[in-house]
Amino acid sequence: MSGFKSDFLRILTERGFIHQISDESGLDDLLAKETVTAYIGFDPTAPSLHAGSLIQIMMLHWFQQTGHRPISLMGGGTGMVGDPSFKDEARQLMTVDKIEENIASLKRVFSNYLDYDRGEDAAMMINNADWLRSINYLEFLRDVGRHFSVNRMLSFESVKMRLDREQSLSFLEFNYMILQAYDFTVLNERYGCRLQMGGSDQWGNIINGIDLGHRLGTPQLYALTSPLLTTASGAKMGKSATGAIWLNPEMLSAYDFWQYWRNTEDADVSRFLKLYTTLPMDEIARLSALGGAEINEVKKILATEVTAILHGRDAAEEAAETARKTFEEGSLSENLPSIEVASGDLKAGMGVLALFVEAGLAGSNGEMRRHVKGGAVRVNDEPVSDERMTLTDANLRDGVVKLSLGKKKHVLVRPV
Repeated sequence: MSGFKSDFLRILTERGFIHQISDESGLDDLLAKETVTAYIGFDPTAPSLHAGSLIQIMMLHWFQQTGHRPISLMGGGTGMVGDPSFKDEARQLMTVDKIEENIASLKRVFSNYLDYDRGEDAAMMINNADWLRSINYLEFLRDVGRHFSVNRMLSFESVKMRLDREQSLSFLEFNYMILQAYDFTVLNERYGCRLQMGGSDQWGNIINGIDLGHRLGTPQLYALTSPLLTTASGAKMGKSATGAIWLNPEMLSAYDFWQYWRNTEDADVSRFLKLYTTLPMDEIARLSALGGAEINEVKKILATEVTAILHGRDAAEEAAETARKTFEEGSLSENLPSIEVASGDLKAGMGVLALFVEAGLAGSNGEMRRHVKGGAVRVNDEPVSDERMTLTDANLRDGVVKLSLGKKKHVLVRPV
């Protein structure tokens, strides 16, 4: 369906967020005539979300920008069980203290995308532990569990994949679907929530909640899912060769976050501008039409815009300027990642291979030897051809030694 009446569905459609909607015309009518409350659930399995969650967070952002009320639901209760969807094995169970610690850490990122303080459509952060931890099991089985068909639950793709591979699916995890469905009905009862959004892997779980609501007498509930994103080359969003692209600044610097987006593949630039920035569509169309060498300038705009929302405009501009100095002028910059080494060790001499490994630029001396042979290794912007090279304090420039692997990875070594 095209030609939505509601601003929210129109924006999501043109920016590429929509995979499935349970009742397009019904949801469009509701969004066009009243302020709607919607939620997305986030599992507090780590102290930070990574860039793979950004598409969901941006959906909540646009929901609020178009005059509606978003809920970021923290899975403090369901996190004790773990979502089995499309996982090969059960998740490690976490303590209550660890879950609470993670939720406190996650909250800091959401406030960059959502306004929790503005009047009637202020965003809400709610923890499902508020109602799930106090459940009376027998009452829950009688009032909620009786509405679920095991036959139907077995037909869901996320469950079938586990069973087809003959991988164990515990009763604990099976309950996750029921708990998530129950969340939807509780959020409807307490906050008038009518819409649950999520990635396309959550479709079955969300439909369960709509069905349960129907049986418990809620108003009509709705589902909207986004496509599960991979890069043009098939890599999973939010992961890089060096690990997860964390959103919390203490786990990944603004500079490294900027670099991740600067390294976007050419084929993904237009799509990522629509999904991950708030630039107007006509500006995105203009940028998307640029090709050749200009695509690199567009990637810098993408990186700066995405970083500005999360880390602030100043940090984004600083990251862009650091990159410009490093890659275009070849000069040192104080803002590059750095490591500290004992000044006595540097005075005595440190092997180039071991120093690059210590700086996190490679995993082993063997890997570094291959990089040296491939001509990818530089010290103070000078190529290294001898794998037995030793670095001493004679290599210090402005009090640091600059290590570079390829064109985009740089670390400063500071003696202390």
